[in-house]
Amino acid sequence: MKFALATLVLVFLLVGCGKERLNIPNVPVNFSGQLTDPRLIRLSSPGGAVILDNYGVAGIVIYRTQFSGYKAYDRCSTVNPEKQCAVELDDPTFTVTDKCSGAKYSLEDGSPAKVPAVLSLKEYQVTVAGNTIYVTN
Repeated sequence: MKFALATLVLVFLLVGCGKERLNIPNVPVNFSGQLTDPRLIRLSSPGGAVILDNYGVAGIVIYRTQFSGYKAYDRCSTVNPEKQCAVELDDPTFTVTDKCSGAKYSLEDGSPAKVPAVLSLKEYQVTVAGNTIYVTN
């Protein structure tokens, strides 16, 4: 009985010592822009999304949700984040795709929409004051 229990504990330990999950690195993000800026014009209606390079790990994607709010995510895919593969906007822009792995993510909440993604995109804080949108962490 002791041998069976020890074997069972050993099996659980070996299974639990799998590959550690990699996270998206924390880097400072501080973007602000006028919603009338031509780069952001696609945010004027729900379902619109824009990509901005040179922010976050692999750039950021800002999305106007169906309920008139805004979401912002790092473009770095959570599938093999060490490769820093940037997600691309799909058409229509309700999802983004990691071209390296084929994973898809919902822009409404950043959640995985297609395997091999199991972790959500890294989300940043979005604030709108007047006609200015701020994306920070």
